Amino acid sequence: MTRFNIELFDASVVNSITDFCKNVIGPEARITDQQARASAIYHRKALSEMGIMGLNLPSEYGGMGLDAFTFLESMATLSGTCASTGSFVSAHFLASDSIKFGGSEEQRQKYLPQLASGEAIGAFALTEPTAGSDPASMSTKAVRDGDFYHIKGTKHFISNAGFADLLVVYASTNPVAGGKGISAFVVERKNGGVTLGKAEATMGLRGAHAFEFSIDAKVPAANILGEEGSGFRTAMKTLDAGRIDIAMCSVGIAEAAYAVALEWIKTRKMGGVNISSYQGLQWMLADMATDIAAARGLCLATIHKRVKGERYSLEASMAKLFASEMAGRVTDMALQIHGGYGFTQSYDVERYVRDARIMRIYEGTSEIQRNIISRALLAD
Repeated sequence: MTRFNIELFDASVVNSITDFCKNVIGPEARITDQQARASAIYHRKALSEMGIMGLNLPSEYGGMGLDAFTFLESMATLSGTCASTGSFVSAHFLASDSIKFGGSEEQRQKYLPQLASGEAIGAFALTEPTAGSDPASMSTKAVRDGDFYHIKGTKHFISNAGFADLLVVYASTNPVAGGKGISAFVVERKNGGVTLGKAEATMGLRGAHAFEFSIDAKVPAANILGEEGSGFRTAMKTLDAGRIDIAMCSVGIAEAAYAVALEWIKTRKMGGVNISSYQGLQWMLADMATDIAAARGLCLATIHKRVKGERYSLEASMAKLFASEMAGRVTDMALQIHGGYGFTQSYDVERYVRDARIMRIYEGTSEIQRNIISRALLAD
């Protein structure tokens, strides 16, 4: 599908990542899904060597120093090739973004180069079994004890947790203060105190493993990101960035589904007649292409605000809401166009349908995005 506003990003970088995805990630995507093979293990070295583990970071911390347009176009390309690998990388970015946004310069210099190079894998530990869409009600506690914090609690659906060297754990340091009592900590896995559960068996993103884990650890006070009580702000700023990331990943999945549907319509014949002559299928293609273009437009508007240094929480929620639901519509139409063949694992389209489904849930459900959007509109 034709990319709109191609002049907004560095085409040489995106083309290089596109070639990498086509030659390295793409040939393994179906196997990764069918065998639930962890991208964090299988593709870590190649992703690190390509610089993808530091796509989101400035060059002074070992990252690629990309502009936001190029970074997010690259993520769309990666997720359209293998959404499991895209999800692994996105979850890694949530950890490094937490440190970038909430940490001191000393903490950034200490941890971000490790994450950018792939020497360390990151995980973002916010969600709990009873505190998913409402993180302010989390039960994980962090109590100051001299030069340490004793962190104790349970986290759930944490992507990368089983492979992470650095976990950014959000915990309550002042339970009566709600969201204003949440703090963020860098927990180094090598120091112990983290007990891992098994990886969840998921419907889609089967190569991007999510885990429950319990933590009972003493963490140096030097590992708190910012001041006590600043964690909720860090999490929300991180999720704003993550939501536009997920929106572009949704676009990438939808574009991949559109591409195979277009090729199918062009080549498939029924009764000696090419199915591209059927108006019903032509209209489906038109709707798919228009949906993708609209989602891209919302993403571009959001990225513009981000590049200008303006607050973009509202736009990020709009982009994430529309793009994730768009991916569901487009992948479903792509499967419908393939008919019974689309329902088999012999074709990638059924994987796109399963992978797209989680986009409406993680990093804030569609319902949470509607809450954010409506509150902003009513406040105005």
